[in-house]
Amino acid sequence: MATVNFSVPDEVKEQFNRAFARENKSSVVARLMMQAVEERKLLRTRARAIDALLKWRRARKPITIKQFREARLAGRP
Repeated sequence: MATVNFSVPDEVKEQFNRAFARENKSSVVARLMMQAVEERKLLRTRARAIDALLKWRRARKPITIKQFREARLAGRP
């Protein structure tokens, strides 16, 4: 197991200690760090998906307003 040292404002430390008073602080910090890692992975995945959609959209030929209206109305009762 590794030891990690971080400097945080005293107010943050005090609030953390109050919020997690009856818990293992190392376990809480490890869980929060893993959540941060997973959140970062999710953000990267979303960014790649958005980039792929934008690339796909740039490759599409624009349609006319008439084509848009026809597609919108197609299949409506």
